[in-house]
Amino acid sequence: MITLIGEDLAEVGLSFIFEGQVKECESCRFKASCVDSLEKGRKYTITKVKDITQKCPIHDSGIVSVVEVELADINALVDSKKVFEGSNISFESPDCDINCIYYDLCFPDGLNDGDKCIILKNLGKKEHVCAKGLNLTKVTLKLHP
Repeated sequence: MITLIGEDLAEVGLSFIFEGQVKECESCRFKASCVDSLEKGRKYTITKVKDITQKCPIHDSGIVSVVEVELADINALVDSKKVFEGSNISFESPDCDINCIYYDLCFPDGLNDGDKCIILKNLGKKEHVCAKGLNLTKVTLKLHP
């Protein structure tokens, strides 16, 4: 996917969460190539920076670069019974209301319950026991587009 990002952020490997468009985007002539292809709340990684820039009033530098992005791989904790590298799963965050040190892995930015994902890598059981006693394994997930 092609999008535009602030010139100072345009770096291969940078990941970001798209938080949605701002009011100024509605009338921008670059809206279709900038924000329309991105989904609010999703995590993207820049894969290529093109040598093209445009003016943009919402970025600090006033300039945006044209970049190629893809949905980012996301590390998460999932039910250990579902963990098989290469398998497809429907992501479900654990039934938990404890804000522990694993919260960001149990409720990762960029994923929603019900999202269809591929387990790219089994990263093993977490180092410490889950506060609720859940049997969880750390994995790297790729969201199905």
